[in-house]
Amino acid sequence: MKIQESTRKPVMEAKYLNVENTDRYRPIMRLFYLKYEKLKYWLYQEDVFEALKTEPYFGDYTIEQCQQDLSVLVSWGNLVTIQDTKKASTIEEFLIKKFQYQMSETAIEIERMMARIENLFIESSSLEPTLLERIRINLGKIEEMNSETGDKLYGWWSDLNNDFIRLNQNYQDYMRELNSVKAEEMMKTKAFLLFKDRLTEYLRSFVKNLQLNAAVIEQKLKNVDDETIKNILKNVTAYELTIPRIDTEIDETMIFEKVVGRWESITEWFLGTTAQQSESGKVFDTTNEIIRKITRYAIRISEMSSQGANRREEYKKISQMFGKCRDISEAHRLSAMVFGIEKPFHLKNSIQRKTDSIYSGVYEEEPSIVKLTPRVRTYKEKTKRQGIIDHSAEKAQMCRDIMEHQEKERVLLKSYIRDNRLSFAELPVIEPQVRDVFLMWLSKALEKKNHRAKTEDGRVYYIEQTDKESYCTLKCTDGEFFMPSYTLVFGEEE
Repeated sequence: MKIQESTRKPVMEAKYLNVENTDRYRPIMRLFYLKYEKLKYWLYQEDVFEALKTEPYFGDYTIEQCQQDLSVLVSWGNLVTIQDTKKASTIEEFLIKKFQYQMSETAIEIERMMARIENLFIESSSLEPTLLERIRINLGKIEEMNSETGDKLYGWWSDLNNDFIRLNQNYQDYMRELNSVKAEEMMKTKAFLLFKDRLTEYLRSFVKNLQLNAAVIEQKLKNVDDETIKNILKNVTAYELTIPRIDTEIDETMIFEKVVGRWESITEWFLGTTAQQSESGKVFDTTNEIIRKITRYAIRISEMSSQGANRREEYKKISQMFGKCRDISEAHRLSAMVFGIEKPFHLKNSIQRKTDSIYSGVYEEEPSIVKLTPRVRTYKEKTKRQGIIDHSAEKAQMCRDIMEHQEKERVLLKSYIRDNRLSFAELPVIEPQVRDVFLMWLSKALEKKNHRAKTEDGRVYYIEQTDKESYCTLKCTDGEFFMPSYTLVFGEEE
């Protein structure tokens, strides 16, 4: 991290948030911000004073205090002033200096942030699956954008960055909410059971969309040419230099570094680095962990609710039963039934009983001996030494069974390869184990830079076209799998 001088400077514009007269400064700045949103940028002192006096809190507020507060905010850089000479009809009125006030750019951003902070619990974050799809579509236009300049290129670049920023921020905020203390407490209540299914389905929908789009995005980023990206970033930089900026000095190097940094953020989010996992992978793992945690809490609540009993009502019912007893003897029998040993400890024995009658007492049974062993870690039963047993025949049979199974599996897999090609879009309904092998082959090839790999029996294959935009449904006996329409091309068998 490179710490610049601007990072070390105190922000004087934020001083009004925590000083002695904050209760006066903040309403004034909020008034300016609300007027700014309505495109009214300049206010007079009288406008500010009249607006504040409508509130009961400012009943004793004076015009002198208003003037003083505005002067303080000007000194901190929250407001900028300009003298209004249009309304001056005499030299005396001109000398009085009637000012107009306007919010500074920094103050606007601070108030915008404060408005969002005040509404954090109302404007909760959300996961937008469409953002991933839009990023995938925009990245698919990279080659087209290489020949574009001007508004069309910058519009594409702005859409790509805005979608990425929203995706990253929304996910972080949403996960923060789910991992907060408030969420943890809610997950432990019975009311959460009504909300659990909706939340789980929401997260699973996001994960599904992430699986569908992230792999395609990763492939597009891997296949994109470095020269193409460099040319696009230079054209974006050139366009930003043409944007007129008032009282702001910028150079090409600063703009280009900003643009390159944004592109690197996108690539690292989906591809990661040599030393770090991609953020998309972390998002996938974190979301699945949240789903598992929600499920665990739901199971725990269900178990507690099923086991829990209303002890007060139980004791009330028992007292009523005792009240209905005819005499003390019946009360004693009821007490023995209710408060007696519910689960007596029984010693298991292998001795055969002479009778199965339930009326046979324990004293009528034949005595038997039960050997008890200590329940300590250090105790070990004595064992007799045995000679080495030859298992070579069993091992040889096991080896033959494994080889026979592998041969059958090889013949089965080979039957789906036609003319040295395995097209996922043309496959019939297949077994789950066959699907797992084909997807493993596909994954091994996608991990390689040249998209080539070998099967378990040494046969070389490659992916015919990695930038597939068409999709197919792989039908299996246990369900359906939606995936890109890849085709594996195998070399000739030796």
